[in-house]
Amino acid sequence: METSDLTDHISKRFNKDIEDLRNNVLAMGGLVESQLQKAIVAMVSGDSELGLKVANDDYKVNDFEVSIDEECGRILAMRAPAAGDLRLIVAIIKTITDLERIGDEAEKIGFLASRLAAMDRPADSYRELKTLGTHVLHMVRDAMNAFARLDVEGAFDVVREDERVDEEYEAIQRQCITFMMEDPRSIKRVMNVTWAARSLERIGDHAKNICEYVIYMVQGRDVRHTDLTDATDINPG
Repeated sequence: METSDLTDHISKRFNKDIEDLRNNVLAMGGLVESQLQKAIVAMVSGDSELGLKVANDDYKVNDFEVSIDEECGRILAMRAPAAGDLRLIVAIIKTITDLERIGDEAEKIGFLASRLAAMDRPADSYRELKTLGTHVLHMVRDAMNAFARLDVEGAFDVVREDERVDEEYEAIQRQCITFMMEDPRSIKRVMNVTWAARSLERIGDHAKNICEYVIYMVQGRDVRHTDLTDATDINPG
């Protein structure tokens, strides 16, 4: 094989490795999204069995993280990528960490859903939790779409949504405190609701993080800990 042919072969192989990596991250994201959706359904419907299934399936998310992380390490060692390819791999390593943590929070929500299923349910069937959960689920979905399309504008949209999630979470916290003060008998149930809301708020943070990595991949700019007004001044093109 001539040198030019060998170089072309190596380049094609490297491109395939990168594409396989991206596809595996998207598959992991799809699994995490499914886990979260099931956890929310278990919470608002009082389905203890579904909640425990979500919790017990968390190992699948962990297996994805280990496998993708190992592949990233192999590519770094074998290919010594530079510039945009290096940024992509660094962003993938960070992204799968956040996806794994979303999986952990979904696992917690699954356990909490199982606990709450055994308690008296409020008349509103945890409407506020459902609203927050749906909002966060959309954030995770939109974050993975931004990752798949390398969509900076879409990534910024998700970053902005995190502020609304924080506001919804704080409203639930205030409501829970009021319930516990009015009826001390509800403390155990309301504390479980509070913990579930906290997990959902953290998932929103992780979705935001993933979108910050998308911006880093595309533009090479680190917008973490940056004021949103300053960050959105960055040209998304």
